[in-house]
Amino acid sequence: MSVAAPVTPSFKIRHFRWWIAGLLLLASILNYLDRNTVAVLAPSIQEDLGISDQQYGHVMSFFMVAYTIAYLCSGWLVDWLGARISLALFVGWWAVANSLTGFARGVGSLGISRFMLGLGEAGGYTASPKVVAEWFPAKDRGIAVGIYSVGGALGAVIAPLLVVGLAGHLGWRGVFAVTPLFGLGFVALWLWIYRKPEEHRWLTEEERALILTERKQDDGATKDQTWRRRWSEILRNPAVWALMFARLLTDPVWYFLNFWLPKYMHTERHLEQGQLSRIWVVYLAADVGFLAAGFISGWFVKHGTESMASRRRVLLGAACLVPFAPLIALTPTVGGSFAFAALVALAHTAWLSSISTYIVDLVPKRILATAFGFIAAGSAAGGIMMNEAVGWVVTHHSYRPVFYAMIGLHPVAFALIWLFARKPWGQSTARI
Repeated sequence: MSVAAPVTPSFKIRHFRWWIAGLLLLASILNYLDRNTVAVLAPSIQEDLGISDQQYGHVMSFFMVAYTIAYLCSGWLVDWLGARISLALFVGWWAVANSLTGFARGVGSLGISRFMLGLGEAGGYTASPKVVAEWFPAKDRGIAVGIYSVGGALGAVIAPLLVVGLAGHLGWRGVFAVTPLFGLGFVALWLWIYRKPEEHRWLTEEERALILTERKQDDGATKDQTWRRRWSEILRNPAVWALMFARLLTDPVWYFLNFWLPKYMHTERHLEQGQLSRIWVVYLAADVGFLAAGFISGWFVKHGTESMASRRRVLLGAACLVPFAPLIALTPTVGGSFAFAALVALAHTAWLSSISTYIVDLVPKRILATAFGFIAAGSAAGGIMMNEAVGWVVTHHSYRPVFYAMIGLHPVAFALIWLFARKPWGQSTARI
């Protein structure tokens, strides 16, 4: 029996590409739900297993080391296997790995389970840009990236509400028996629905023509290019290195908001674990940033601005707002701290969505996942350094130096993009 298409040829859905974006959103929600569960349950887990704050930082670093490795490898796997099979493999892997967290007996076993989780989760963010490049014309890419990116913040919103409730009935270990089931359900749904637009029978001919006509061209390169030549093409382009270092500098802000902000609110603002569900407000603001970035840059594209220049305008605006981060610690009230954390989260997610779309605009589709994975490895490496640094600083000083360090990260990263990543792919230098 053929499995080339999920339904009969007569069944059509208008604007089906947005349903595909919805699937990517769901995958991203599950990614961050599984990732943030440990952060929400950290007080209980640390007390039960006898784990210090510095050891907690090491556990998060185990995750980030695996995340770095997976970014370097998963992009190549996506370009080889295609988005359909690879994303199913990644989600299935991280669902199983997340379930193992409930069996942890100490810092070592907890670190191993989070290491395995990191090996799977990075793949979601190399497969998703590939899907966007295959399914969306340039004017829609920013919105599509924003939709699946918002899943990270939605997952972070859902995690404290769902996890705290489950932990109250099942204990922290029981939470890790329930949440992986969502990922396994997604794998079945994805394999049933997803196909390339060339093959999908749910797609109207008008939408198929729009996608295939406006799809980004690969600059005449052949599909049989060797992997060695593809890596050479990626590594010799200074724009790739500029974007990689830009993510290395800035993505630690997002990891801090996910891994450490709940602990900051517990330790410094004296919120009990049950009260940490209030942190959903910060991640809701992050949702707004993800979506707003796509709509703003998309508006510029529709009104004649070149796509990469449109993303840079959003990046510049975000780089001006994230430096307000120290006010999270300096404001005297809990409500004020939440408000400034929400501002920083909104600005950073607008940055993150825009830089992801920037990469999709810049890199030829045939090597997009590989290049995206290499660039995103900078993100994971920055997260490792952040976790180790924050663990040490918090243990020996306080959280304030961490917030002060956020002042210059995004402006420096924007300067790198402005200087080295302004020209189209294949043009090796950029002029101011």
